[in-house]
Amino acid sequence: MQAISQVQNLNSYLIIRRSKPRFDKPVRLAVPVRCVYHSDSVPFPNGVRSSRVDWQSSCAILSSKVFSQDQYSGEKSNTSSASDHLAAAVNGHKTSLDLNLVPLDKKNKPQPPAKQPPQKPLTITDLSPAPKHGSQLRVAYQGVPGAYSEAAAGKAYPNCEAIPCDQFEVAFQAVELWIADRAVLPVENSLGGSIHRNYDLLLRHRLHIVGEVQLPVHHCLLALPGVRTEYLTRVISHPQALSQCENTITKLGLNVTREAVDDTAGAAEYIATNNLRDTAAIASARAAELYGLNVLADGIQDDSSNVTRFVILARDPIIPRTDRPFKTSIVFAHEEGTSVLFKVLSAFAFRNISLTKIESRPHRNRPIRLVDDANVGTAKHFEYMFYVDFEASMAEVRAQNALAEVQEFTSFLRVLGSYPMDMTPWCPSS
Repeated sequence: MQAISQVQNLNSYLIIRRSKPRFDKPVRLAVPVRCVYHSDSVPFPNGVRSSRVDWQSSCAILSSKVFSQDQYSGEKSNTSSASDHLAAAVNGHKTSLDLNLVPLDKKNKPQPPAKQPPQKPLTITDLSPAPKHGSQLRVAYQGVPGAYSEAAAGKAYPNCEAIPCDQFEVAFQAVELWIADRAVLPVENSLGGSIHRNYDLLLRHRLHIVGEVQLPVHHCLLALPGVRTEYLTRVISHPQALSQCENTITKLGLNVTREAVDDTAGAAEYIATNNLRDTAAIASARAAELYGLNVLADGIQDDSSNVTRFVILARDPIIPRTDRPFKTSIVFAHEEGTSVLFKVLSAFAFRNISLTKIESRPHRNRPIRLVDDANVGTAKHFEYMFYVDFEASMAEVRAQNALAEVQEFTSFLRVLGSYPMDMTPWCPSS
C-alpha cells in the first residue's frame, strides 16, 4: 500500500507506515497537508484496520479543516498547488477551489444535497473557520433579516452577502474567524444614546473600525393581519426602539406593557411564528413584508430626525488619507492627578481638532480584559474609560502630535480606528 498522507491534528500527528519503508521506525509527519487513498483498507501500527469509507471520510473532514486555514493565503494565487488538488480528489472534486464536502453512505455513493432552510442567525456554537468561496463581500450583522443593521450593511456595501448573527459578539467572532469580511454594528443613536455593549466588545477584540454608516430609523407598529390597536396588550421590540417610541405609544392611547427582545426584526418574526394576536412589534416596514404583518401605525419614532450610527469593523486597519474627511476613534484611561482630563482634551483644542464624541464608562467591580496598543491581553484596573471621536485623520501631523501628548497623561490608550466619515445626505424620517 502506498498512502501519501499529511494530516493536521490539533493534539497529535497521525503515524503511518509505508509498504516499502526507508526507515526502521514509523515516520512521524509534522507538516500538515492532505491525503489520497488507493486501497480498500489501511493498517495502523497498533494492528487496527480502517475501512475505505471511514478512512476517506476522515481524510475529507481533516482536509477541509486544513484547507479552511490555508484558503486565504491560497486566494492570492490564481493557480492551485498539487497538494490542494490532492485534497479535492479525496472527495471527488476537480480542483481544490470547489471543495464542498458531501456525506457518504455505506455504499460509498454521494447523497443528494439537502434543501437549504431559510437563513438563520449564527450562534456562538456555529462558528468555525471556513474558507471564502467567490468574491462577494460577506458582512456580519446582529439580528435577523429585516433588521436595521441589515439595512446599514446594505448601505455600506450594496452588493454584499449579509450574514445574520444572534449576538453582537458572534458578529465580532465571525470576522475574526474569516466567516465574514466585515461587521456592521450600531454604536449610538441620536435619541437612545450609546450602545455600550459594542464599545466593551471593541476593547475585548482586536478588530479595527474602517468606516461608519449613519442610517435614518423609521419605526412602524406591526401586528398580525386583522388585529386592531384596541386588541393589543403588549408591545415588544429592542430596548432602543422602545425608548425611541415611548411618547408616541402613549399618545396612541395604548394601554400595553413594553417587553424588550434582542432586535426589532426578531420581534416581528416572533409574533408571526407564534401567531400572537394580542402583541405588536416595533420594527421596520421591510420586517412587516418579510414576516407577513400589517402596519398599524407608521413613523412612530418620537423624533423625525432619529438616526443610528454604525461602525464597520475589519481584521486590518485601512491606510488613513488626507484627501477626504476622516474621523478617528480612541479610548483611554487617564492617570490620577489634578486636571488630567483637562490636559488630555487640551491636546486637541490647541491643534484645532474638533471632538464629535466624548463619553465616560464607569469601572466595574472586576477589571475587564483589555487589549491595548502596547501590551496585548493585559488586565488593567481603572476607574473610568473615555471614548473620544475627533475629526482628523491619523495621516495628519496634528493628529499624531495630539495623541503623542495624550499618551503622556494616560495609563491606557488605544486607537480603535481612523476611517472616512459618512457624508451621505439623508432625509428625516416622516
